[in-house]
Amino acid sequence: MYIDLPEKRYYKIGEVAKAFGVNTSHIRFWENEFDILKPKKNNKGNRLFTQEDLQNLKLIYHLVKEKGFTLEGAKSKLKEKPKKIKDNFEIITRLEAIKQELITIKNNLS
Repeated sequence: MYIDLPEKRYYKIGEVAKAFGVNTSHIRFWENEFDILKPKKNNKGNRLFTQEDLQNLKLIYHLVKEKGFTLEGAKSKLKEKPKKIKDNFEIITRLEAIKQELITIKNNLS
């Protein structure tokens, strides 16, 4: 999944939810369900997501929405082989970025 967000140190939950195409409640629910998701909170209690949080969210989104895993299935998959899953997902992410770049080049040539 290609997420189009500007380079920032922290992202608000609304920005993250919009980028993923889900409700903010969905993001909060995943935060409660998955241990790898730990956004920082400011004094008001607003969630602030880092680049690492976004990578973890992309991984969760990939397993649940794109691969069709149940939440329990995604949790167990992340616990049994976290390194392998993250490496594979990183490769997929790079390939998708290359694909996006090639599509942009193709559209500019047309």
